[in-house]
Amino acid sequence: MRVAVVDIGTNSTRLLVANVDPSDGSIQELVRRSQVTRLGDGVDASGRLSEEATGRVYSTLERYRAEIEAHECEANLAVLTSAVRDAANGHEFAERVREDYGLDARVLKGEEEAELTFLGAMAGRAPATEPTVVIDIGGGSTEFVVGVGRTAGFHVSLHAGVVRMSERHIHSDPPTPRELQELAGDVRATLLDGLPAEERAPVKHGIAVAGTATSAASIDQELDPYDPERVHGYVLELATVELLLARLADIDEEERRRVVGLNPDRAPTIVAGMILLMEAMHVFELERVEVSEHDILYGGALRLARVG
Repeated sequence: MRVAVVDIGTNSTRLLVANVDPSDGSIQELVRRSQVTRLGDGVDASGRLSEEATGRVYSTLERYRAEIEAHECEANLAVLTSAVRDAANGHEFAERVREDYGLDARVLKGEEEAELTFLGAMAGRAPATEPTVVIDIGGGSTEFVVGVGRTAGFHVSLHAGVVRMSERHIHSDPPTPRELQELAGDVRATLLDGLPAEERAPVKHGIAVAGTATSAASIDQELDPYDPERVHGYVLELATVELLLARLADIDEEERRRVVGLNPDRAPTIVAGMILLMEAMHVFELERVEVSEHDILYGGALRLARVG
């Protein structure tokens, strides 16, 4: 079954066109695209999606729609997450995505987002034999899903994402030590409040998906160009994340744009992302996490094919 999934997130808009075999859940990627569109710019402060931000997404969807039509997809799904959930005009935005771009746009609740993320992260791998947490750091929120096998158990969506935290705390370039400390403290408090100790304690393994984690793996390997095959399955040590944070926080945005392995469009938010990943590893007492290219896009594709 040929399907298309569009993930309209707070920081980026992504496309997957793939063939899915419903009999075994295998996925063959045909097209994968990602564009930093920053839909969530200003939402934390204003409560609304701006015309400039939605315009960037519409422009990207125009290109994506052409690719979806060219591949004659049998079904499609557009998942709209934190920024759209939080915005007063999110419903209006979702309606336009449906009407103008022919996409089955769904504003996911945090729990639905977490379930699809876990389903995607487990794709193409042996079922987890011990409690595993999938960490999905987004622009407006971060999803945590704990599960065994292929079944998600505890899951939560917390209001701590790279765009939200950057706008809230980082006002200098490069950020000051006080800004970094306040951002880390805010993240830590949010995670400890939203992640019960009894859910964290059994976790033995971590899988990190989405842009922060894949960027960290790419930077650590100095990949140019980006190579998803070398990123998928890469193991990030906590010490490595801490070193990358120190390096990236010590330089200004223009210098970060030139860091080998980092998409320049992620330069404004990567420091907050590294703090989020570091604090997540601390609260789960993980010394390492495995980076995965399989995320909510895969989960959406499997759901369209009625797998899982």
